Amino acid sequence: MNKLITIVGPSGVGKTALCHALAKTGLFSTALEGHADRPFQSRAKDDARFIFANQMDYLILRAEQERELRAASKTGLMDGGLDLDFHGFTRLFLSRNLLSPNEYDLCRRFHALARGLLPLPDLIVRLHADEITVAGRLSGRKRINIASAQDAALFDSFLDEWLASVPPMQLLELDVTQEGLDYRRSVAVILDTIRKIAD
Repeated sequence: MNKLITIVGPSGVGKTALCHALAKTGLFSTALEGHADRPFQSRAKDDARFIFANQMDYLILRAEQERELRAASKTGLMDGGLDLDFHGFTRLFLSRNLLSPNEYDLCRRFHALARGLLPLPDLIVRLHADEITVAGRLSGRKRINIASAQDAALFDSFLDEWLASVPPMQLLELDVTQEGLDYRRSVAVILDTIRKIAD
């Protein structure tokens, strides 16, 4: 079975940009969030009634992508992923009363079922950046965002809880506050970590 790497962190921290930088090495098969292609994303931004449908759509999509990447010819790489969408975004939307407890429980049950059928990522890369950097990156985006820069601290606390259960050898934490668009330093660190895992 092919290896899988996921890049996690709050909205605006640079997950997709780092995925693109890593993809340029030619070493990875990638699966991205693809907000523009999702049927409920724009509706959920304007109408909370679509939040549940949007979350379920993403959880299903990410599980499907994991399965496809595990069968690919190169190491799989995802911006975000099944676990981030549940432990981060689903919990955030519950805390903001955008999901009811029953809707949240359906998301939880699907995540538990999917994760039980799919192995954990071989490496989780968690990105950190200061509030000013995250806010600046979010404001410059041309995509639809439901989470905001104000959510970053709470979002990170949810990630802390989840990642506390991840074995240290499967977790790499990087501060990308000072990174340029090529993510040269982070790419080098990640590639070195992958080589060590392979050994």
